[in-house]
Parts: sequence; structure tokens; C-alpha cells
Amino acid sequence: MSNLFAISYPDLPTAQKVRDELVGLQKQKLIELEDVVVVERREDGKIKLHQAVSTTGVGAASGALWGGVIGLLFFMPFLGAAVGGATGAAIGASTDTGVDDNFMRQVGEQLEPGSAAVFALVRRATADKVVPAVAAFGGRLIQTSLSHEEEEHLKEIAKAAQPAGV
Repeated sequence: MSNLFAISYPDLPTAQKVRDELVGLQKQKLIELEDVVVVERREDGKIKLHQAVSTTGVGAASGALWGGVIGLLFFMPFLGAAVGGATGAAIGASTDTGVDDNFMRQVGEQLEPGSAAVFALVRRATADKVVPAVAAFGGRLIQTSLSHEEEEHLKEIAKAAQPAGV
């Protein structure tokens, strides 16, 4: 079962650094992420989601590939690729994987203007290595799917792992 973590930061660049750190930790096999998204509340109050993977782009690319292959069968590969790409992009845009976008927008409404949050849907993690790496950036845990006891334990670990002055 996966666990959801949402951590707020005072600005967008810090939240993006945390997302990059999590992706780096995933490459080291220290964490397995289902989804990681940066949610920004702009100064004008609007909410912007910075998805790690664009399902529209992935859908368009795979649709164009398959459309081209099918188009070859009918001697019209360019038409097949164009139709396949458009269809794939439409399907990709309507596909939402990981953390629900509407939920992230609702939580994002609670952020201060100009701040941001990282939403991470974690399948598994090596906590003694991941928590200190993320705690180094500061931040405030605003949402988890953990029990109250597990959440308090996580906060204690994170507080102990933070460098002095953060």
C-alpha cells in the first residue's frame, strides 16, 4: 500500500529541489514513488500543478508511434501517425494517475500565496536515508495518509535530521 505525503515550502524553487532530490533518491533505489507533484500557489492565488510526467506528451508519442505502424499497413504512415498522435494526446490528457489533481488543488488553496508544496505518493522507502535527505530542506508536513502515531514518529525523525538553523 502506498502512503501520501504533502510537505509545504516557502517558495517554488525549494519545492522543486525537493522533488528533484526525491527523483534522485528513486534512481538510487532508496524510494519507490508512484507520483511526485509540486503544487504552487501563485501570488495571485491561482493554483498550478507541476507534474513530473506529462501524460499528454507520453500519450501523443505512443499514439504517433502506433498510428505510424498501423498507417504502414495501409500505405499511409504519416496520416496514421498524425491521427494516432492526436488520439494518444487526447487520451493522455484525460488520464490522471497517482495523486488526484482536485485533491492537490484543494490542499493548495490552504497554502500561503507564493509558497509551494510537494505531494509524494510513496510505495516504499528506506526511511533512515530518505527522511534526512528531505528534512535538510526544511518544510512543514501538511498532509499524510499515516496513522497519528506514525505521523508523530515521522515528525520526530525529521526534526532530529534537520540541520541546525532550518
